[in-house]
Amino acid sequence: MYTAGIDIGSISTKAAIMEGDRMIASRVIFTGYNAETAGKKVFEMVLDDANLASGDIGRIIATGYGRKSVSFADKAVTEIMCHAVGARYMNPQVRTVIDIGGQDSKAILLDETGRVVNFAMNDKCAAGTGRFLEVMARALEVDLDEFGRLSLQAAAPSKISSLCTVFAESEVISLIARGEKRENIIAGIHESICIRVLAMANRVGVRAPIAMTGGVARNIGVVKAFEKAVGSPVAVSEYAQINGAIGAALLAQQV
Repeated sequence: MYTAGIDIGSISTKAAIMEGDRMIASRVIFTGYNAETAGKKVFEMVLDDANLASGDIGRIIATGYGRKSVSFADKAVTEIMCHAVGARYMNPQVRTVIDIGGQDSKAILLDETGRVVNFAMNDKCAAGTGRFLEVMARALEVDLDEFGRLSLQAAAPSKISSLCTVFAESEVISLIARGEKRENIIAGIHESICIRVLAMANRVGVRAPIAMTGGVARNIGVVKAFEKAVGSPVAVSEYAQINGAIGAALLAQQV
């Protein structure tokens, strides 16, 4: 049976089609103004990629902040559960999932069987999220896709003391004015994010193996900074950005 998962985030909307434990197709698009429209659009696109019709899909589960807007889904499930299931699909041994998305970040602690035993979520402040990185990239006039690579060239990460996006941006502007090297500033930004996320994760407990999911996981600089902060390797799947959609599609097989 084919199942589909649709994960509507604040910045991007993801879809995945699964057949058993095999992923058939996936898609990522910008959410834009209308979450309902984004959900319909990404579903149509992933169906086209898989050469399937909507009637071929046995069940659909929606997740993410816009999950309630997916009227054609059979069920809406929280992103905590979907990210846990998706991460276990990528790595059956994972015990801690760190998800950093566009507008929020999450830390999820799993037991040996993959059951969620605790979690924490930051959805009130942009610091520690992809939005924070976007603001900093604009201030530095650097393409966000270059952030990770540039940060690895840093000789000494700059100190970004503020955990507030607005004040941190002011700090970055001051560092630029003082002639601080761009790569050092970027590395400092990554460390600042990781301090914020790790503080949240420590509230639920961090146990290895650790996996990072969400769009920010594609930033190698953030991943390396988090590994340094936590003192443990952090696994990142090639499907990290669509992890929630994969988890939703897998859960749809159990409905």
